[in-house]
Amino acid sequence: MIQLSNIQYSYPNSDFHLTIDSLMIGKGTRTAFIGPSGFGKTTTLNLIAGILLPQAGEIQVIDTKVSRLSDKQRRDYRIREIGFVFQDFKLLEYLDVLDNVLLPFRINTSLQMSKESRDRARETASSLGIEEKLDKYPSHLSHGERQRAAICRALLNRPSILLADEPTGNLDPANKTTIMKILFDYVETYGSTLITVTHDHALLSGFERVVDFQNLRVKAV
Repeated sequence: MIQLSNIQYSYPNSDFHLTIDSLMIGKGTRTAFIGPSGFGKTTTLNLIAGILLPQAGEIQVIDTKVSRLSDKQRRDYRIREIGFVFQDFKLLEYLDVLDNVLLPFRINTSLQMSKESRDRARETASSLGIEEKLDKYPSHLSHGERQRAAICRALLNRPSILLADEPTGNLDPANKTTIMKILFDYVETYGSTLITVTHDHALLSGFERVVDFQNLRVKAV
């Protein structure tokens, strides 16, 4: 499903260097990335999503060689295959929650805004318990509600791969449980692949596989 081979990645003007000899993640699995900050967990999510390109090596997702795609092809690939829950949510403060959820339809010409997409956004929001918040702006939401809005956007196109970067960071225990149940239920319902970066080891029992970046030949030089 997802294969990274002989990956090398460095940020410009930084001493950070990521090395992954080989990493394979099976279809429909739940995988947690753990390890100290600065070891490349979030960077690896961004490489899988095609947000970043490695300086060397190959990334293949399903039948797509992501590392060989053009910028436009990678954008279309993300819209088609990837749901990304960012650590900082990336909600636009000048848009209400509904328009934030529908944002991919506004920034990518391969998606067409329609009544169906709006109805699906409302249905997804309802399943996440934020239907009554769709006309609110992000600044009027609690931290947990902002997280649910970000998840709603990530799930809207029913992606085959769900990437979540610290999805329970700064949440209270009840909200942590709720958010992880949402993600696990989605994977169970649609057979999607979930990769989650987390520092919360109390969550690891819910994952089928845990990848510790300290043992993956991933290094910050």
